[in-house]
Amino acid sequence: MKELIIVRHAKSSWRESGLDDRERPLNKRGERDAPEMAARLARRKDRPDLILSSPAVRALTTARIIARKLGYARKDIVVKERLYGAGVVELLDVIRNADESVGTLMLFGHNPGLTELANHLGPREIPNLPTCGVLHLRFDADVWAVVGYARGDEVLFDFPKS
Repeated sequence: MKELIIVRHAKSSWRESGLDDRERPLNKRGERDAPEMAARLARRKDRPDLILSSPAVRALTTARIIARKLGYARKDIVVKERLYGAGVVELLDVIRNADESVGTLMLFGHNPGLTELANHLGPREIPNLPTCGVLHLRFDADVWAVVGYARGDEVLFDFPKS
């Protein structure tokens, strides 16, 4: 079995209009929601073997907050440039190229790509993966290369306002 946990970054700030999009930090709601979602995942005992994150500050900050609560070392988070602004094709390529020793992969990124990925891989239509939303899918597969050719089973769909 392969498991994929898709996480959209927590709510980010638009306060500084001249700030590059990649540099936008979390806003107050994001700073509140990320630890809450981390606690929910920790209660479920969800433990990724690998965390991949977009390089954007808001995504990487969310990844670090959640990783800390799950007991995953910050230094082991892998930043993938390709995850910034990635669509389904790029996201699937990243997933399919994960090392086979990884049983559970946690991916931090952005919309609209993550919602499109969720709808491509999941068993039901999700109109929008909310900020700090989590979709955990399980695939009846031994290799990452087959993910996306068949839909996964939904283990969890959760978000801060649920």
